[in-house]
Amino acid sequence: MQYLAGFIFSSFLALVAMFISGLDIVKSTVNFSPLIIAIIIGIVIGNTVKIPEVLKPGINFSLKKILRVAIIFLGFRLTFQNIIDVGLEGLLVDAFMLVSTFVLTVFVSQRFFGLDSQMSYMIASGSSICGASAVLATSPIVKGQMHQAAMAVATVTIFGTIAMFLYPLVYKSGLLPGLDDTTYGIYTGATVHEVAQVVAAGFAVSDQAGNTATIAKLTRVIMLAPLLLFLSFYFAKKHATHGVNLREIPIPWFVFGFIAMVGVNSMSIFSKEIVNIINQVDTFLLTVSMAALGIETSLEKMKKAGMKPIYAAFVVFVYLFVVGYIVTLVFHKVLT
Repeated sequence: MQYLAGFIFSSFLALVAMFISGLDIVKSTVNFSPLIIAIIIGIVIGNTVKIPEVLKPGINFSLKKILRVAIIFLGFRLTFQNIIDVGLEGLLVDAFMLVSTFVLTVFVSQRFFGLDSQMSYMIASGSSICGASAVLATSPIVKGQMHQAAMAVATVTIFGTIAMFLYPLVYKSGLLPGLDDTTYGIYTGATVHEVAQVVAAGFAVSDQAGNTATIAKLTRVIMLAPLLLFLSFYFAKKHATHGVNLREIPIPWFVFGFIAMVGVNSMSIFSKEIVNIINQVDTFLLTVSMAALGIETSLEKMKKAGMKPIYAAFVVFVYLFVVGYIVTLVFHKVLT
């Protein structure tokens, strides 16, 4: 019962965020997902109002426990058939851009902008996989602080939103020669940050582009599982003083739940209506976690981080936009 009040409070903010994200004016302009709106609301409240002590256990519960449950059921958005549907071309573009973007982000963030490892890994995860959800999933593994996670979410929100408007504009202007609607969809799904942003950028061109972009993006989301496992082993080894004891590695067990749900969804055990309800509930739970993250985020600590995370994310954004286009073209020409 000690968690109930804080959970209800976080849930209320999540409902407000979902309502705002559904407004026509929001959809036709910034098209922010409820996750992004929730963290904004949480930050405003957390930094302007003193949160009662009775709410804090439930807010922390929402941020940590509810998040893991939400990530597990994120698997119901995917099927292993998605990987087959996107084809070898889409899979290779996804894999290449994910790995190269992650490595580049960590290198650039630390070497050129002096960011700590926690911040650099969270920005890398958000930029290379699936935005805010990936940042939240990565944060406990790399032992990131709340203001670091919020800053990482801010970077993927800023540049993902820019990409959402930029990609269709550039493509329709004929400035991406060699791409048709299908390859544009692969390019978009492999390089734009958030799922919602990918959907918007894809369907702004055509249904074909939108469907392909969505499948390519969801294939990237599946790759969140092996990344989290890799980071768990890597950080355990990095901080070990006398070798790595497998029993001491903080394995994110919720990742296996995520994979299991992908498997269940792949077998079509549940009807589309039930899966849709599960996905709606999952979006709500993710939004609850984001609201809690916002409440726990200190703007003062974010200010101390300065503009360096933004600069690093900008470099990554340029890489995704330019190199992603080249890689998509190369794989398309080689495989067709």
